[in-house]
Amino acid sequence: MKSRHRLLLKSNLISLFFIAMSFMSITLAWFAYSGLSTVSTDIDVKAWYIEFDKNGNSVSGDITISVDEIAPGMEAKNETVNIKNLGDSDAIIDYDIKSIRILDEEINLDGLSRLEIEDKLAHDYPFHININLGKGYALAKNGVSEFIVSITWPLDSLNDEFDSDWGNSIYNFRKSEEAKLASNPDYVMRQPIRIVLSLRAEQYIGESEGNDLEFSLGHVFLYDVVANKKCDSIGGNCLKTYVLDTNNVVSDDSVTLLPDIYNVYGIGAFNDYLDIYNSIVASWTVNNRPMVAEDLLKVISTDIVNSYLIRDGLSDTLIGNLKYGNRASSVLALSQSYNGYFKFVHNNFNFLNANGCYWLNSEYDVNKAYALKYIDDTYSVIQGLDKNDSCNIVPIISVSKENLK
Repeated sequence: MKSRHRLLLKSNLISLFFIAMSFMSITLAWFAYSGLSTVSTDIDVKAWYIEFDKNGNSVSGDITISVDEIAPGMEAKNETVNIKNLGDSDAIIDYDIKSIRILDEEINLDGLSRLEIEDKLAHDYPFHININLGKGYALAKNGVSEFIVSITWPLDSLNDEFDSDWGNSIYNFRKSEEAKLASNPDYVMRQPIRIVLSLRAEQYIGESEGNDLEFSLGHVFLYDVVANKKCDSIGGNCLKTYVLDTNNVVSDDSVTLLPDIYNVYGIGAFNDYLDIYNSIVASWTVNNRPMVAEDLLKVISTDIVNSYLIRDGLSDTLIGNLKYGNRASSVLALSQSYNGYFKFVHNNFNFLNANGCYWLNSEYDVNKAYALKYIDDTYSVIQGLDKNDSCNIVPIISVSKENLK
């Protein structure tokens, strides 16, 4: 598909995100400021209207996001901007991180990708700032997406000294700002953390690095795994499948699909995994491979509100952003070190909410392997199960996009 780009709206939606932290003892007050402004377009070809909604109120100007208090052990604080496309053209929604200041340090963003910056915000401090754009698009005529910010500070971590040092640094910064104000009434006090974001909406016409609307996470395809082609009716070798990629872009030649886990492809102990797997795919001609823990961890981590890492002796913590580098593998290793597991709301991923357990081809320790397991009507987990337990085995497949058109 040729890449053409006509900008119908570049809403110069400048989001100023002020995370104001006043720290007294262990209490930290946080304020966030986000601004959206709409710039009209003189291109009158199709109706074009993107609505931004916060707390049930439509907004086209400034948006203020505020949280009364942030402190170690706090519950997660979440702010959501709902995005709705009321126009006649599909819209790409995207954002940039323009600047970050933490205390007196202006973070140098030169040479850093957005993935690197978000990874730093999510994992390099005792407080965790996670930013997520639900879908990178909003379809014409009532298509929706959402922009979410989640801020947490676990009560305990792996490094108490690290927590204390940051608490003292923020307290000292605040006292310094108060002293400056006392000596100069015209001084405008700075907040300990300041992040500037730019949110934008553009007409979708298939940019090579833009989201591929046809292959978004959870999108359904019927595929014949023996004939290796798209099919029309479920049954036999024609399986219902779901897109497992969290960010498939137009320039990607293939897509990863998860066959419907309601089906039983093979079942048995993890010790017999390879034999069972090979018997399942013996007649399949489509590219296939075993499903591993990282596959599902990357999926459930896109929910930055409800997906948690649970560990013995430590407070629960949001899984957070896992998009960059080997972060997913390092978080898996962290869970193993503290007898941990991952808990998520399975109704947010309708293709992962089947009752039962499903082996992932990833060892937890010498006696256990990771598995997806249904807990109740709300939650599922990714945890280590005894290798002698009996669970389902589901291969995943990689399919050329051309075969799905």
